[in-house]
Amino acid sequence: MTRPLTSVERSIQGRRSWLQEEERKAIASRGEIGRMEFWLRLTRAEITKEVKAGRGDVIAGFTLVCRLFKLVLEKRQAGDPRLFDHLMQYADTVLKQHGPRN
Repeated sequence: MTRPLTSVERSIQGRRSWLQEEERKAIASRGEIGRMEFWLRLTRAEITKEVKAGRGDVIAGFTLVCRLFKLVLEKRQAGDPRLFDHLMQYADTVLKQHGPRN
């Protein structure tokens, strides 16, 4: 027999379920563009919370991530997909280990 979930565990489980359902709805309505827009909205909200909490370095961090992604896309457009492939592999590994999904 398994023990009942604590309120914190129920909250985490509820958040994961909510994220999955909202992502599913976004994909159903707008495809991959909808998925991207969903995650951008969530990220923007989290950045706002971080800034209000006095952790403004989050803006510099997000800016660096955006600049990195732009550079990777430019390299791929120029015919060198290696950085894009490496970034996608790294992102996949990190999300599998630490991401909001089960």
